[in-house]
Amino acid sequence: MKSYLFRRILQLLIVMLLASFLTFSLTYISPSDPAEMMLTSHDIIPTKELLEKTREEMGLNDPFIVQYGNWLKDLLTGDLGYSYSTRESVADILSQRISMTVRLAVVALLFLIAFSLTLGILSAIKKNKLLDYIIRGISFVGISIPAFWLGLILIYIFVVKLHWFKITDQYSLKSVILPALTLSIPLMGRYIRQIRAAILEEYTQDYVIGARARGIRESEIIIKHILPNALLGVITLLGLSIALLLGGTVIVENIFSWPGLGSMALQAITYRDYPLLQSYVIFMALIYVSINFIVDIITQALDPRVSIKGETINE
Repeated sequence: MKSYLFRRILQLLIVMLLASFLTFSLTYISPSDPAEMMLTSHDIIPTKELLEKTREEMGLNDPFIVQYGNWLKDLLTGDLGYSYSTRESVADILSQRISMTVRLAVVALLFLIAFSLTLGILSAIKKNKLLDYIIRGISFVGISIPAFWLGLILIYIFVVKLHWFKITDQYSLKSVILPALTLSIPLMGRYIRQIRAAILEEYTQDYVIGARARGIRESEIIIKHILPNALLGVITLLGLSIALLLGGTVIVENIFSWPGLGSMALQAITYRDYPLLQSYVIFMALIYVSINFIVDIITQALDPRVSIKGETINE
């Protein structure tokens, strides 16, 4: 187990190093001049002499590898620089936006788990009955709906026509419901089908038949025996969904004017705000590799039969 953890942490560090190199390289080869953008953001006319002086101060005349090393050093010490467009500390902007995105992602994840688990179990129990067909139809529609279209429909129905929600006050509890549903509904269809298939597969196992023969109640068989095994495969999917909810909210956040990381990323792209964009990409890479790492560890811990490259984890 220790050697496995060591290898996974080493892989995580290598992936993050590559992500940082690619991120810096892409912004380095960008045709925009960071010195000029810095000056114009401060309402300063970028004369030739001033541009050269600013480039020297920003280290832009140094070789590429020196610039990357200095940027990486600042990144590791928590110095993310200042935004070109707002002149605020990037670390402060990220901390504010992260809290809003995490809030939205947590509510979306609760909707996702609650509805998917309930409908997935019901669909499996009522296999090939009317309720099963209805749930499967709902899951198919959920997978097919684009998030931006669903968001607009929800706004039209519940905000414009029914006046049940407001999207202008992002700090109220009600304001998070519609964007959270917009994020979670397209994912629900995939989860419902996954949970249904996993439960139906477990139904055919010998231990379930044995439990029924011993007279154990059907509800107890499902909750205590089938679900723990059936949900193992869902854990990996759940980990990817958490990363997706944290990083893939650009369109939804802009539709609902939600001040999270997604809208911040779009703003950074629009204004070519490189310090902000670099920090966003690095943070997203860290989220993805960290969640994958945690999911792998949880999966191995829950199912010791799983082997890693031929070596059992519990050796």
